[in-house]
Amino acid sequence: MLTRRGTTAREAALDMLLRVEREGAYSNIELNRTLRSAGLSRTDAGLATELVYGTIQRRLTLDYWLARFVARGLDKLQPWVLMLLRMSLYQLVYLDRIPPHAAVGEAVKIAKKRGHPGVVSLVNGVLRSLAGCREELELPDDPDPARRLSLKYSFPEWLAARWIEAYGEETAEAVMAALNERPKASIRVNRLRGGRRSVLERLKAEGFDAKPSLLSPAGIVIRRGGNLADTDGYRDGEWTVQDEAAMLVAEACDPEPGMQVLDCCAAPGGKSTHLAELMGDVGVVLANDIHPHKERLIVEQAQRLGLSSVRTSVCDAAELPRRVGAESMDVVLLDAPCSGFGVIRRKPEIRWTKKPEDIDEIAAIQHRLLAAASALVKPGGLLVYSTCTFESRENEEQIAKFLASHPEFAPDCDWPKSILDGFLAAGIPEPSPATGSVTLLPHMAGTDGFFIARLRKRR
Repeated sequence: MLTRRGTTAREAALDMLLRVEREGAYSNIELNRTLRSAGLSRTDAGLATELVYGTIQRRLTLDYWLARFVARGLDKLQPWVLMLLRMSLYQLVYLDRIPPHAAVGEAVKIAKKRGHPGVVSLVNGVLRSLAGCREELELPDDPDPARRLSLKYSFPEWLAARWIEAYGEETAEAVMAALNERPKASIRVNRLRGGRRSVLERLKAEGFDAKPSLLSPAGIVIRRGGNLADTDGYRDGEWTVQDEAAMLVAEACDPEPGMQVLDCCAAPGGKSTHLAELMGDVGVVLANDIHPHKERLIVEQAQRLGLSSVRTSVCDAAELPRRVGAESMDVVLLDAPCSGFGVIRRKPEIRWTKKPEDIDEIAAIQHRLLAAASALVKPGGLLVYSTCTFESRENEEQIAKFLASHPEFAPDCDWPKSILDGFLAAGIPEPSPATGSVTLLPHMAGTDGFFIARLRKRR
């Protein structure tokens, strides 16, 4: 179907895929930008989204099959031709609702618009051959588990090997399978503008299939419905779109009204505003970020939610002790920059853009920021460290290293009861006594992968 601007869902998806690959664009941001401007119907927007995420996600497996049908080699193809073949094969193999003739036919139309007759012939021949034998496409039963799981779930072999070493083959496979699932939609209810029960009733009346989160007392999981950010409830500040695991970060901080609280790396403001909501908007939440252009995002979030206790600051978090003052905060949250493996469902390109050496570089930054953040905590105060990854180098090892060099801090396993009850209901282990931390792997409760540690400063 053509949009009012003459672009089909598949053409829009192809353009987005090329921008992600060539320019390093983030898939989720590129989708939001393009879908707002492309004039696609809701159905076509859904198809474009599926094609972008699915093609990036399954790239390694798709290339394995394509290589058998492109005699001159995939590396000899123009980038747009290779991406068109990937996107079309994804439809043939993974989207049962699309007839093979439609997937092939639409690809040929795009090839005719963008390429010469030789390209059209290649696209047509390769895809017709694949369509004719798609039921026979198989993957080798490699005896090496890293190679086998890498190809089956389309992850780099180094990453599969790393997770097998860390968690064992069974758990590593469960993690990779979970990261290939569609992410759940969830919202955090603004407790200052209503309770969860009333929001649930409203959502159901508006046609959403919604249920309370097991993990967060403010959370609602949406199993079916529309765009939750394009609703009156969102615009009126009744809720924030946020993953359940991310909700637990502010809840682990357990801030009280009147406290001085710092969010060191705050943009776009989801956790800062949650902290303010938990405090009843009484006290101060200082939301800091290193990027000046992101300060506006935090301010807009706070205004939408009707919060006046959120203040903003722009600087490297390592400068905060000098700017804010040592031992000045009751609670300090360091939601640190990280590898992001826990959000691969939402940003599938992460699996292809990260390298092993990136983890060591990120861990060095985290170590520096942890030292700075710890200097801001009052005696008796709380330091909460979180990442959206489950990489032990960035998580458990990072905290163990910090505790070894900062004896004034101790692991704090006295998490709020509401969180511990949620862990019990979802089958998630309690905080580790060694690090005061919890790792939420993506397959445990269908959330993003997250790590959260609570550390208490001795009086």
